[in-house]
Amino acid sequence: MSNVNPNIAIMITSYNPLQPPDPEEWIALDESERIELVLAYHTQSESDIPNVYLHSTIHAVVEYQIAEGEKYPVKETLERLMQEGLDRHEAIHAIGSILIKYLWEVGSETNDAGDFTNDYFEEVSQLTAQKWFDEFG
Repeated sequence: MSNVNPNIAIMITSYNPLQPPDPEEWIALDESERIELVLAYHTQSESDIPNVYLHSTIHAVVEYQIAEGEKYPVKETLERLMQEGLDRHEAIHAIGSILIKYLWEVGSETNDAGDFTNDYFEEVSQLTAQKWFDEFG
């Protein structure tokens, strides 16, 4: 559970992956509200995403992990990837590619390890822009 002030006034009305949302406001949103904000961005700006809802859900999860700050290695990795030349949106995609890989493995039953959280965060910690380019071009 996060330590978000329950009295925070939520001012987020739109999402742009190139601009970080206010972490406290992002966390204070309901998960479905976060997904809807990301979905609105992607349906307006990118029309060729095969599964825009899944894509937006992964974005929302990664943004949540970033908003949690030092609780997870995701914010640090995002900042490092941006220093390596990715823009913020690309860095979210790079991190999201690791998350979706683990979700796919669990869904297809090729990973029956149970909780993959530690493996996921370890791989996120080791992610570089070059590794992402090598795998996804």
